[in-house]
Amino acid sequence: MITQLTKTFQSYFATTPLVAFAPGRINLIGEHTDYQEGFVFPAAVAQGIWVGIQKNGLTVCRLYSMDFAQEFSFELDYISPKNGHWATYVMGMCALMKQSGYEVQGFDMVIGGTIPVGSGLSSSAALSVAIGTAISGLFDFQIPKKNIVLYAQKSEHLYAGVKCGIMDPYASAFGAEGKALLLDCRTNTHQEISVHLGDYSLMLVNTKVKHTLADTAYNKRREACEESVRILQSEFPHIKTLRDLSITDLEKVEMLLPEALFPKAKHIITECARVHEAAAALQAGDLESFGKLLNITHQSLSQDFEVSCAELDFLADKAQALDFVLGARMMGGGFGGCTLNLVKTSELEAFQAALKSPYEQAFQKTPEFILVEIGEGARVL
Repeated sequence: MITQLTKTFQSYFATTPLVAFAPGRINLIGEHTDYQEGFVFPAAVAQGIWVGIQKNGLTVCRLYSMDFAQEFSFELDYISPKNGHWATYVMGMCALMKQSGYEVQGFDMVIGGTIPVGSGLSSSAALSVAIGTAISGLFDFQIPKKNIVLYAQKSEHLYAGVKCGIMDPYASAFGAEGKALLLDCRTNTHQEISVHLGDYSLMLVNTKVKHTLADTAYNKRREACEESVRILQSEFPHIKTLRDLSITDLEKVEMLLPEALFPKAKHIITECARVHEAAAALQAGDLESFGKLLNITHQSLSQDFEVSCAELDFLADKAQALDFVLGARMMGGGFGGCTLNLVKTSELEAFQAALKSPYEQAFQKTPEFILVEIGEGARVL
């Protein structure tokens, strides 16, 4: 990708670029806990976004996207992001850096990536973090990683119109090879946990669907959690979010909450506990326990939190039934996207064969299989 990107850059702008990279991410466990200031357990992957950049001595930024085969340019003094356009991410990061006092000057940029579209590997966060890392490197701003993460999140909120949590840009920036990040979404601090999978591999299976329910359901789940907190504060005055409750509180929580709200709160409380259990299992090299936690999380997301769909449930059930799979669950916001599977490496072909044909028959779609390895975070190459 570096060679291809450099050649493209030289043909468009006749100079040699500085190249930066930011990875996509998987989340091992800890789903829908981030907006309750809970715990998540992401890791950076080898797939990601590459950005080539060089100063051009102008007040204009000239961009080219290899994936879209599109050119775009904008004036640094007149940044007006276009909804839904890839260049919006560049403009958003520039605007936030300028607001923070960094003197961004004209540059040329080429963007290329290896993240499959709709795979749930968080290409937009990787793009923002890669852009921030490239601009900081080019102008020697030495912007702290955490600031780049916060700019990336704010850029998504303000310019792309997506109310994302901190996890995606954080994992992209702070990822470490062979390690997952036990991330506290209240303090925005993390602990690195070594991941030794031995004879096993992580494989995503992309359902190739995204149901329209996703956005409204996401907002409704957030509201349900917030309403639960308001009700529970009468008996638990110390709590700010559901993250502040433990499994020992569940009985009392069930008595206090309406029937419609309790399962949603139960998912958040038990999922935060599972993140810590999963980290402990991986530290101990106990892959079987880790796999079981993945299965339990899928059930919780499907039954209690109700963010799964027929396609995700089908793939998770089929995978869990295979004796060479230790665990399988839906990953991400839900209603489509991918399942995450812990599969014996020697059986990866058998795994694909066992899922592909039945899925095609059931849904008239061909699933995509994506092997992921835990890789390094964002950097200038």
